[in-house]
Amino acid sequence: MENRLAVVGIVILIALLAFSFFGPFVWVTDQVHTDLMNSYLAPSSEHPFGTDSVGYDQLGRLMVGGQTSILVGVLAGVFATFLGTVWGAVAGFVGGWVDTLMMRVVDSLMSIPSLFLFMLMATIVTPSVPLLIVIIGAFAWLGPARLIRGETLALRSREYILAMRGMGGSTGRAIRAHIIPNAIGTVIVNATFQVADAVLYVAYLSFLGLGAPPPAANWGGMLSTGLTDAYSGNWWLIFPPGIAIILLVLSFNFIGDGLRDAFEVRLRKR
Repeated sequence: MENRLAVVGIVILIALLAFSFFGPFVWVTDQVHTDLMNSYLAPSSEHPFGTDSVGYDQLGRLMVGGQTSILVGVLAGVFATFLGTVWGAVAGFVGGWVDTLMMRVVDSLMSIPSLFLFMLMATIVTPSVPLLIVIIGAFAWLGPARLIRGETLALRSREYILAMRGMGGSTGRAIRAHIIPNAIGTVIVNATFQVADAVLYVAYLSFLGLGAPPPAANWGGMLSTGLTDAYSGNWWLIFPPGIAIILLVLSFNFIGDGLRDAFEVRLRKR
């Protein structure tokens, strides 16, 4: 791959995945039972990242929290991309009053700050990992819907689609077999950015205390707790989760930029 930043993004993402999902098998800690006798221990050989207010080893908690942050971010981003792709493709291909109605729904929802919607839903229901995926994905699809609609408007007038419709092909088949496959480059690139956005949304909600309840952990919740404890001199609680969030978001952004460049080069060659 010619894009070096994309390579860096892939390396960072693989490292974070290995750290979060394989790390707990190497660095075994108890992230369920509290140990108040070992609370607020500074970094040492026994606890490289120190411990928090209830005695959890921060290195082990960072690994467990990474699982939640990555899992929710990826699944919510994929869900939002899928929903937005289908909505935008149907609206753009059918056109007419259907397109107008569907896009007015999108415009109406986009006029409301997404973070406000997330906070509203998170306060109505008790947050959990599956619910966070649904809540974030259910409101993050608006951007992909508008993007894919624009792509569909350009594709629906192509000769092969007109020929298929002239032969009696259905709208569903046109969207499934021609529109979405030909917009797959846009869909894939957008999906990487959606995942990055979803990771940030998870961090926002958790930072505001609306994430999955304990003993579940995620980097946003750790950052929120670390910020409070840092004022008491426990500086080691804020830097690891903050750096982890930055690295994860940057990795998906770098990968998205690389994929976008790769698809643009392929289209120019065509």
